[in-house]
Amino acid sequence: MRIIEGAGVWTPPAGAANDWVEHLRVPNLSVGTYCIPAGGVDDQSPHTEDEIYVVTAGRARIVTPDGAADVGPGSVIFVPAGEEHRFVAVTEDLALLVVFGPAYGSRASGPPSA
Repeated sequence: MRIIEGAGVWTPPAGAANDWVEHLRVPNLSVGTYCIPAGGVDDQSPHTEDEIYVVTAGRARIVTPDGAADVGPGSVIFVPAGEEHRFVAVTEDLALLVVFGPAYGSRASGPPSA
């Protein structure tokens, strides 16, 4: 058992547009926090792993090829591996608890890109 301190907590990005921090990595999953400030731009690329987002703070809209939805605290979003997705219209500082299965970047041939 392990308590993951700070997971899903808003952290202002330090000198970057967004902030990604990985808190836990084991072969079959990883857990981290992704933060986008209000008015910020989500510049991530599709991932090679399935992922779950849990919105812990803030408000935005997620856009995928299948549609779009407003999200806020408590929203849980599943994004399958390889699917384009983007958080837009970030109206409040957005903090996302992110779970990747298997671990983030483990299926990529090169280094992972957040």
